Amino acid sequence: MTEKFVSIALGLLSGIKSIPFGRELIAFMLSMSPILELRGGIIAGRALGLTPLYTLIICLIGNLIPVPFILILIKAIINKMRNSKIKLFKGIVSWTDKKVQKNKATIERYGFWGLVLFVGVPLPGTGAWTGCLVAAMLDIDKKKAFLATIVGVLMAGTIISLLSIGIFDFIL
Repeated sequence: MTEKFVSIALGLLSGIKSIPFGRELIAFMLSMSPILELRGGIIAGRALGLTPLYTLIICLIGNLIPVPFILILIKAIINKMRNSKIKLFKGIVSWTDKKVQKNKATIERYGFWGLVLFVGVPLPGTGAWTGCLVAAMLDIDKKKAFLATIVGVLMAGTIISLLSIGIFDFIL
């Protein structure tokens, strides 16, 4: 599914490729996005011909930039949306509440390392954005959540980068 979104994004952003550092900018922007995040950025960077290490560095930076803002602001934003009469906001709040409740027990039970694994294991619906959202809604200490997110993003980036160069073909 990520590949389809990346393909669509690459088509929409194809004009950017022609500017200096355009390929890097595309990977960076996709890494900052809440759905594609690091995984999408790495897939896009590799599809655009960037080297694995260069792609990883660009995408790590891109994925981590929104993290402090999410940790600091998301709870207030969600609470404002909760009190709104706009139907779309109610749907977002409902999704948020379900996501938090679904992951609450695991993250509270394992604490720091639970959040690291939640962010670091590259599965659909996990990543820095969702990990920070859950951490903020559970009132996890922002410094610990930030550090756990950094470790998780490094972990996910390493896994996806290794997959992108086919290293697991040699292991299996």
